[in-house]
Amino acid sequence: MTAASAPVGSAPAQPATRPARRLPFEPAEGWLTIGLVFLLCLSLAWSLDGARLILGRDQDTDFLPWIAVLGVAAGILGAKAGWGRWRTYLLGAIAAALITPLIVGTVIAPDGAAPSELFRATAEATVAAFEDLVINDQRTTPQTGHHLWVLGLLMWGTAMYAAYTCFHHRRPLNAILVVGLLLVGNIALTLSPQLVYLVIFTLAALFLLIRFHTLEEQADWIRRRIGDPGAISGLYLRGGTIFIVTAVSASLLLTTVASSAPLAGMWTGMTGRLIEWSQAIERFLPASGNAPSLGPAFGSTAAIRGFWTSSDDPALTIEIAADERAVPYWAAVVYDTFAMDRWETSPTRLLEREAGQGTLSDTGDAVDPTARRPLTVTITPATATSIVFTPFAPLAVDQAVDVEVVGTSGYLARISRDTTADPYTVAAQLAVMSDTVEGGITTNRLKVAGTDYPAEIVELYTTLPADALGPNAIDVRDAIVASATGDTPYEIAEAAVRYLQDPANFRYDTDVRDESSEAGCDSIGVVECFAIIKVGYCEYYASTMAVVLRSLGIPTRMVEGYQSGEADLGAGVRRVKQSDAHAWVQVYFPRYGWVDFDPTGGGVSELAPIPSGRPEASLPPRPSASASQIPARSQITDEIAPPIGGGGVIGGPGQSTGPLVAVFLLLVLIVGVITVTAWRRGPRGPVSADGAYGSVTRLATRLGFGPRPNQTVYEYVGGLAEAMPASRPELETVARAKVEVAYGGRVLGDDRLAGLREAQRRLRVSLVALGFRRFRRRGRRR
Repeated sequence: MTAASAPVGSAPAQPATRPARRLPFEPAEGWLTIGLVFLLCLSLAWSLDGARLILGRDQDTDFLPWIAVLGVAAGILGAKAGWGRWRTYLLGAIAAALITPLIVGTVIAPDGAAPSELFRATAEATVAAFEDLVINDQRTTPQTGHHLWVLGLLMWGTAMYAAYTCFHHRRPLNAILVVGLLLVGNIALTLSPQLVYLVIFTLAALFLLIRFHTLEEQADWIRRRIGDPGAISGLYLRGGTIFIVTAVSASLLLTTVASSAPLAGMWTGMTGRLIEWSQAIERFLPASGNAPSLGPAFGSTAAIRGFWTSSDDPALTIEIAADERAVPYWAAVVYDTFAMDRWETSPTRLLEREAGQGTLSDTGDAVDPTARRPLTVTITPATATSIVFTPFAPLAVDQAVDVEVVGTSGYLARISRDTTADPYTVAAQLAVMSDTVEGGITTNRLKVAGTDYPAEIVELYTTLPADALGPNAIDVRDAIVASATGDTPYEIAEAAVRYLQDPANFRYDTDVRDESSEAGCDSIGVVECFAIIKVGYCEYYASTMAVVLRSLGIPTRMVEGYQSGEADLGAGVRRVKQSDAHAWVQVYFPRYGWVDFDPTGGGVSELAPIPSGRPEASLPPRPSASASQIPARSQITDEIAPPIGGGGVIGGPGQSTGPLVAVFLLLVLIVGVITVTAWRRGPRGPVSADGAYGSVTRLATRLGFGPRPNQTVYEYVGGLAEAMPASRPELETVARAKVEVAYGGRVLGDDRLAGLREAQRRLRVSLVALGFRRFRRRGRRR
């Protein structure tokens, strides 16, 4: 009952007489506490919004702060109405299921619609994503509504839990841990500046802890009738504010000036494995384009997301003849399927090759060694990986490898081995670029190579989606054809390289997210997008050339890997960095096979021009290479000096959030295993009554259940037993031993010490479990 509603002549009702299940106008915890909980949850919402998780767009997630406000309101409502946790969470979940689809619908349909239509838009986008990823088993989906919905539900649930656990259980530490874990995880998954959100979270969390501690102390002083409870509030807040401001300011200063990296080598050797593990979950994650990368994933899908990162970290160390002039590119994966915003490999079949066995023998990519020259290199990855990088065409590897091929004839997709950073030696057959060698490659010979393509080559490498070329891309194709010196496939491919590399037509840039967003590239595909914005990086250039040639019936595929790298003069070594990661194209010519072309502008392309040579009318067909022509393992290893080791951490151009999610999940798993092991192993060394009681009270204090200074042993244990009644026998065992030894001078026998040890072990586990349970605040302050 408030003062305004009290009967005439009576004294105003005291706050303690307010009904427990009534929503008071003035919260007992104070408006400051409510504001701090809102700020705590808003820091997470702002962080998720600033991460641009959905296709790198920041406007799509602007609704998250409003979701956080609604979630906090739902949690406070349940706490103040006196609802139990399951009732609160059930009603809150129903509200979230009704409200979040409507809010997400406003993002999918920004022009506005009736509530039923907004709900339908979100539902249809979610169902379509499920059909793409689960039913049709596609590698990606163009839908984004399901990601927005999941983010909204995650934000609502987190905010509701944080508010309810603070105002019902009086456990702010639980809320801080949950919100903080999500915040730190999000910060680890984005390249956007997030320090300000971490500072806001830290300030809100520390002030919230001080505020609740002050409230507990005030309640304890009232119960024990000690002094003036109001005096403690100002004391705690003044001292806490000084401490928080000093700590946060010092942390920011340290963050600004610190240059050491004590944990930099912690993940050495893990990068390759994390990338491979992440590929299994990557297609279910939102395509951010704004996430840091552990390195090029070189997986079965190459998504083009408008952002290409690189670094000067080492990638490969390659031992190669010092006098080698025509150093090839180092291929990792070959893509045969264009899917508007990405390249994919078709379903592959696996060919197991023993050490020294022909990698391409009996496949469609086997080459005729007549006009080829041998090249043997030893490659040492900087970090563990399963990818075998090779020049084209690789004949043999000195280790057992798996060769993945597509199609019935078997065209190369990738070569892999066990995940390791150990060196390996590759024997390859490079095409001879000369007109003095019969069958050597020259521009004139490629011009007359003809178009007698195998049927499967045409099926695999000329297929395109119906809308792969928009009107602007068609204009680019027409301009390329018009600029060609002839109408042969080679002359058109040469014209494509020349036209795309011309800075008057296109500009090289590794970040085109803003331009792509303005052009609406999410719905038109990367080739049409590139034709509109006329700026991009290697994947844009290579995709445009490949799609243009395919539309003209010329078999073309995209390759990703590394450029040739920098020569270590005089040492016969080339050092490849992550910044050398690249994408280029290969065009098929009858009787010559696949020939590399690099259309990327901005001075990035490194491929040497093909010599012109004498005009040729035609060339007779030649047989494919057989396994007997592949050098044995001993021949490979004897030709190369001992390998040079390498080390480092990959940090290249992959745009996947998957690798960082894998790191985050692995960290959580490691921390969980260590925690469980630590708590279950029990006390080490001799056990004593004082030690057991001290261990229990220290752990309980860390979890927010520490003893008061004026509590006796039995008072404290009795109160703690109300919070975890199942552990009452163990608590009594520890308390009785403490009292008997400390106050009675008794010496415990072996049986009592054994029982005390077991009780202490059980209490460690029970206390940790108590930290994750949400029971009512112990005793409800009798």
